[in-house]
Amino acid sequence: MFMKKLTFIFCLLLACAGLHSRTLSDKGAFRQWQDNKYSMFIHFGLYSELGGVWNGQPVRQGYSEQIMAFAPIPKLEYETLAARFNPTRFNADSIAALAKRAGMRSIVLTSKHHDGFCLFRTSTTDYNSYDASPCKRDFVKEMADACKRAGLHFGLYYSLIDWHYPYASPMSPHNADFITERHHEYSKAQLNELLTRYGPVSELWFDMGANTPTQSKELYELVHRLQPDCMVSGRLGNDQYDFCVMGDNQYPGATLQTPWQTAASMFDETWSYRSWQERGKVCDKVKEKTRNLIDVVSHGGNFLLNIGPDGNGNVVPFEKEVLENIGKWLRQYGYAVYGSRPSPFQTDFGWGAVTRNGKRLYLFLSGEYPENGKITFDMPGYTLQEGDGKMATYLQYGDQIVLTVPASAYKDSVVHVLTLDFDKTIEPLPGNGVRSVMLTSQNATPLYSYSCFDYYSNYKSTVGYSWNFEQILLKQLDLIYTPQEAGREIDLTIDDKTYTLTLDKKRPQEMEALPGTEWGGLYLCGPGGGSFLSPSTLKTDREHAPVRNEKWEVLRQDSGTIACGTFETYYLMREIESPRAQRIVAEVGAGNGIEVYLNGKSIMKHLNPYRCTFRKELVVLPLRKGNNQVVVRLYNRFENQSGYLLRPATRPVVYRQEVTLPEILNGKSHTVTVRPHNPVSPHTDAGLSNLRIRLRRIAM
Repeated sequence: MFMKKLTFIFCLLLACAGLHSRTLSDKGAFRQWQDNKYSMFIHFGLYSELGGVWNGQPVRQGYSEQIMAFAPIPKLEYETLAARFNPTRFNADSIAALAKRAGMRSIVLTSKHHDGFCLFRTSTTDYNSYDASPCKRDFVKEMADACKRAGLHFGLYYSLIDWHYPYASPMSPHNADFITERHHEYSKAQLNELLTRYGPVSELWFDMGANTPTQSKELYELVHRLQPDCMVSGRLGNDQYDFCVMGDNQYPGATLQTPWQTAASMFDETWSYRSWQERGKVCDKVKEKTRNLIDVVSHGGNFLLNIGPDGNGNVVPFEKEVLENIGKWLRQYGYAVYGSRPSPFQTDFGWGAVTRNGKRLYLFLSGEYPENGKITFDMPGYTLQEGDGKMATYLQYGDQIVLTVPASAYKDSVVHVLTLDFDKTIEPLPGNGVRSVMLTSQNATPLYSYSCFDYYSNYKSTVGYSWNFEQILLKQLDLIYTPQEAGREIDLTIDDKTYTLTLDKKRPQEMEALPGTEWGGLYLCGPGGGSFLSPSTLKTDREHAPVRNEKWEVLRQDSGTIACGTFETYYLMREIESPRAQRIVAEVGAGNGIEVYLNGKSIMKHLNPYRCTFRKELVVLPLRKGNNQVVVRLYNRFENQSGYLLRPATRPVVYRQEVTLPEILNGKSHTVTVRPHNPVSPHTDAGLSNLRIRLRRIAM
């Protein structure tokens, strides 16, 4: 019986998964890292000496900290910079004091960038700031000590590629080089020094490179063995990390279900000092970065804002002034930032952003002035106690909260914050209600993290699904899934109770397509480029391929192999004529990664196992009446070929499993969430896009 197999546990709806994160959380380091919200990133090294200029000419391609690759500069010529590297104006205590005035809670310093030059004294190489430079300084030690004196947390950036180390992969334009075994051992030796000589390290910010899963795991375990409370960044790769990292200067646009961070530079064009950078007005940059900070914290993330000192070690006056002005704003409104939780709402607002803490809701007036000066939102189950009364009037009509805000609140450059007190602790609110008795991935509120092999395969992964629906009584439901999901364990959360169950194979049902369902020919276009992160919609037809200057090519077989280059993307397209709306099962296949679009909308996306050149799987297609267009994106990383597949399933079977709850749940509305049980990583895609849940009504 199902009830004998049911494991009953309690959990929070949006609790973060993953053994390592829970361990950190238990010790307080995880929560402390999340509560800090705002930190300083420092890009400083030999490249700072050049300031983005080589042979008297600005190097306009690429970031200036990678000028060795983009100029390009011969290795031996670049390494002569070490003999003149003497930044006498670099003052760690002064920088720490600036970070505190800016309202930052920690500092992350580049211990070694791609050029391989170390800012710390190391036994692994003489190519460091103590042994190879006239300054004879260990900048990591200076910064670590300064942070300790200032009461700041201290973190380290560490590049996983190294253009100096002779046994590393040669320099390439994509910065995702494979890590040789000798290079891997070299990195472990340096990390051992960094994590044992400089006191507590709050985070280890890995960057670039293309580790194998084993290499990523070894480095992750090394960090936590030496510093159990150190948070590991997402660019370690292969889903072996404590917090996700967005792409450079990128923002997820949604709350994630795992810890995450946006790393942003003062200027998108570069991270290190660039002497010829057009900086604009301080007030404009303050406005931009303040809103970036608000955007990040309102979606539950941390903001790591970078500065690039010049070759002498001076903080650029422009950047100093920007940070001090943000700090001034935080001294007034930091209570709505530090220690806050993300917006309880599942949607964003044009008028601004929201955070919460306990019974308080904080409204940041960071967007556009609302029509008629009215800000409205629903707070079902909560009673407004009072507003701060400084800049708005507050009314509640049932579940709806209405604020009237004067235009003056939006006219100056300062982002104002309104505080609303409610009768109880504010929890995440449910998303849009589902009116159907069939819960699917298409009508769910997705739960997101970020998954990756490396920087270029970084994408927003779906780690679970959640639905909110109205049904007075709930006792039974059916789980419907394909053979692909059969045998998997899932956590099914209904309101505040979680049931762990195995998807069985006891009730198979044929899912044959309706008579009159016709599959058209198969077409291919490509190659295109770019990372795996892409828009969620794709509009195309036989005349307009998604890759510029390419045409659709007819394929004679529905499966096969195509030659690929590094980071190339190909697209398959096939049309299906359906006599009416129906669901059918299709077989699809790709190499490193796959995305399936139906009528322009992404319905399934994930990376495949590491270095996979072909993986076959099933996908349920909810067809509409008439013509339907299926597009499969084939993502390649470093392979020289990729398999492809798009056709009807040879055995279109689904299973139906009945679930009977221990007791009848009653109430106006309910929330159902489904996730994998004990996933290997909390960041990896759940692989549950085919799962459907049918609600069974109780006869009255």
